[in-house]
Amino acid sequence: MSTSTLAAFFEASRTPIAMCGAGVVIFLVALWVARTDLAQAPGLDKVIALGNLSFAVPLAVFGALHVVDVQFVLGGVPSYMPFRLFWAYFFGFAQLAAALSIAAKIQARWSGLLVGLMFVLFVAMLDFPGALAEPKDRFGWTFLLRETAFASGGWLIAVSAMPERYSSKLISRGLVPVGRVLIGVVALFYGVQHFLHPIARPGVPLQALMPEWIPARPLIGYLTGAMLVVAGAFILLNKKTRLAATCLGGWILLLVVFIYGPILVWSLADPSIGTKIEGINYFADTLLFGGAILALASATPRTD
Repeated sequence: MSTSTLAAFFEASRTPIAMCGAGVVIFLVALWVARTDLAQAPGLDKVIALGNLSFAVPLAVFGALHVVDVQFVLGGVPSYMPFRLFWAYFFGFAQLAAALSIAAKIQARWSGLLVGLMFVLFVAMLDFPGALAEPKDRFGWTFLLRETAFASGGWLIAVSAMPERYSSKLISRGLVPVGRVLIGVVALFYGVQHFLHPIARPGVPLQALMPEWIPARPLIGYLTGAMLVVAGAFILLNKKTRLAATCLGGWILLLVVFIYGPILVWSLADPSIGTKIEGINYFADTLLFGGAILALASATPRTD
């Protein structure tokens, strides 16, 4: 391969390379920081120990997309916003900083709160108007609830990172119960969608379908729907919340590894840059959803 061809390859592929590179770096940082918790956590608590990692890696991936290929995300900034280019870059660097903070567990309480606020702004400025404009379009509500779950995950990570004397006050004020109810509602809605559309990619049921080369696609969809509905009901009713969130979050992580992992490899092998970015985004979206659910498990008192 000539120098010019190699340069052209990296120029064309810089966005997926940057997204994957940022995700790998944050993954290694989070895994190193969590190594003691993983070694000492009993049983299913090992899954909960992966919560910060699952939440931080997608933030790094999305942040890299904002910074390296700002034109890709600029269309999502409302036209009435002044300095649209500034805000696209600002949220990109903010997500990268939050990813490192949450992964390293340094000032994660502030990062979690600010990430939650960021996703609330996305819901208010982008998702809610879009859902109201096309109320019969299920994808608009799916996007809205996805960002709502991400916001809840940020708040719950913040609570988990706070000293006991502060976190107890936040619990009494309703931050954890609000996050629990929102995630429970999202899980129930997504569960019903999986029963209605069983070959949609599992976890966050958006437009893309599972590729035909994945075996037992309807079975995977129905199992995911059942997990979401059952766990969502327990979470919403506040019955065995920690266990339900741990099992559901663990199931989502399994989907990320065994369904979205092969899809990611398949997407990266495609010559289309758009296909590569789509594969990375679906992988990161689902991982972030799992991280938000595990954040609920972490923030729920162990006595539950």
